[in-house]
Amino acid sequence: MMKKQFMLLVGLMLVLSVFLAACTGKDNADEGTKDPVKEDDSKPAAEKEKEEPVDPEAALVFPLEVTNTATAKEDGELTFGLVSDSPFEGTLSPVFYSGAYDADVMQFFVEDLLATDGDYLITNDGAATYEISDDNKTITLKIKDNVNWHDGEPVKASDLLYTYELLGHPDYVGERYDFMIENVVGMPAYNKGETDKISGINVISDKEISITYTEATPSLLSGIVTYPTPRHHVGDVIAGELTMEEIVASDKIRVNPIGFGPYKVAKIVPGESVLFERSEDYWRGKPANKTVVLKVVSSATALEALKKGEIDFASVPVDQYEIAKKVENVELLAKVDLAYTYIGFNLGQWDTDKKENVTDPSKKMSNKLVRQAMWHAMDNDTIGKELYHGLRFPATTLVIPVFASFHDASNPGRAYDPEKAKALLDEAGYLDVDGDGIRENDKGEEFILDFASMSGGETAEPIAQFYIQNWADVGIKVQLLDGRLHEFNAFYDMLKASDPKVDIFQGAWGTGSDPDPSGLYGRTAAFNYNHYTSEKNDELLEAGTSEKAFDLDYRKDIYNQWQELMVEDVPVAPTVYRYALTATNKRMVNYSIEAGTPNYNPWMWGVSE
Repeated sequence: MMKKQFMLLVGLMLVLSVFLAACTGKDNADEGTKDPVKEDDSKPAAEKEKEEPVDPEAALVFPLEVTNTATAKEDGELTFGLVSDSPFEGTLSPVFYSGAYDADVMQFFVEDLLATDGDYLITNDGAATYEISDDNKTITLKIKDNVNWHDGEPVKASDLLYTYELLGHPDYVGERYDFMIENVVGMPAYNKGETDKISGINVISDKEISITYTEATPSLLSGIVTYPTPRHHVGDVIAGELTMEEIVASDKIRVNPIGFGPYKVAKIVPGESVLFERSEDYWRGKPANKTVVLKVVSSATALEALKKGEIDFASVPVDQYEIAKKVENVELLAKVDLAYTYIGFNLGQWDTDKKENVTDPSKKMSNKLVRQAMWHAMDNDTIGKELYHGLRFPATTLVIPVFASFHDASNPGRAYDPEKAKALLDEAGYLDVDGDGIRENDKGEEFILDFASMSGGETAEPIAQFYIQNWADVGIKVQLLDGRLHEFNAFYDMLKASDPKVDIFQGAWGTGSDPDPSGLYGRTAAFNYNHYTSEKNDELLEAGTSEKAFDLDYRKDIYNQWQELMVEDVPVAPTVYRYALTATNKRMVNYSIEAGTPNYNPWMWGVSE
């Protein structure tokens, strides 16, 4: 196959529109759910996108697929390096997981029933086919023959029902009860405990199920959940066999999970490694490898492991790009990522009883002029060029450029402008009262912000300190929370707990393949760690997924308004968009990072003799 290439750019223009007639692609556990990720995290097979940037000034050229076209070794062993300075959490269920690392593990054994193409559109090429009603409110799925769980039991329509029963359950402890779940007919009543049935889901037979939605929405083709849960294996919460907390902590999820993907879990060393064995009964046919080994490698040792042939492919922290491109037996692939980095402002807390975010005007960061100033104070262009070799570029809005139909390229965001930052702080009444170079708040009181940021990679500390200096340059004193960076899992635990010690934080989102941002910034979104709410935000997010939003121009206008609102209110300040680098050993075959191609699916990946 001819090697495909694309030009990396440091800019925002993208030729490809990833939407066709207002339709987008699929949002699921292994191809683009909204996930918290590391600032320098690239997911070589957990995020799917297709883009063709064409900046004539671009200097870097990368392939989208490996160049080795040899026949895969029939009973080979593939080794995947999960690059992390933290153990993976091990919540290996698409219903309950929250971090990108667990998604990396699940990609080898978990699948959705519906597949997607390179433009994110659901297709009939997966383990099930679908039909949509004329009013765009009901989707009917039919599971194909020979789609079986790894214990030999057939995947049933009732297993997909179980996913919805878990996600909507009043005791659900995860973060994935979003618009497309709540939009199912009868789901709100079920979620409130008013009924034990979801009226909008009809199990027609063991192989057929229909889901009816209250509102017709274009997210039906991009945000629908179609990953089943093996009720017979994990246990039945609905029947009272175990509690929600027990299922999350159980060995059936953490030690011996099952799926219907190309490989089955043979052994897990918690947080460190997973041994997968070929699923001989895989519905697509015989997977390429006899075994797959996934093991955690640190960001400092990943390249050396690739060089020695200890791993076959892994993401590459961009701070190691200059070294990686000189390693002779390694090939670099790259693409624009479905992700962005941001500075978040703690504006409230999560109400566990109401299951919604509550904005608290007493929080330190409640003045939007101060948030605007802090965005203007950040020199993101220097971060991208100097620390990331041009593989990061300044972010302008919270809709990423990959979503070319909805990213507002005319919105400049808040560019680096220290003088503008100082003027906004003056306007807010945050002045240097005592002449020490540090501003007090509008009441003349000490104003010091505690900043939570993640550890990992060589750039984590320099970036945090760079931003701290940026803010100091305009008179704002910021200090690292507890005087240090925090480990990935501990960092997100703080955010989930609405830790009041956190004033501001640096995080990163894997956006998912649906442009709908309500799962990150909605009033009831558990991932809304900044706890921003407003009636205008509610209104625009609802409009963006309404039946009217099938009209591409209407939806574009709504999301342009939403991007403008976010630039005005600044609940978070996006810092950089990013390119994901994947390094492969040159013995790897049948591997592509381009969605919609035959070699995108893990069952094809292999190694040559």
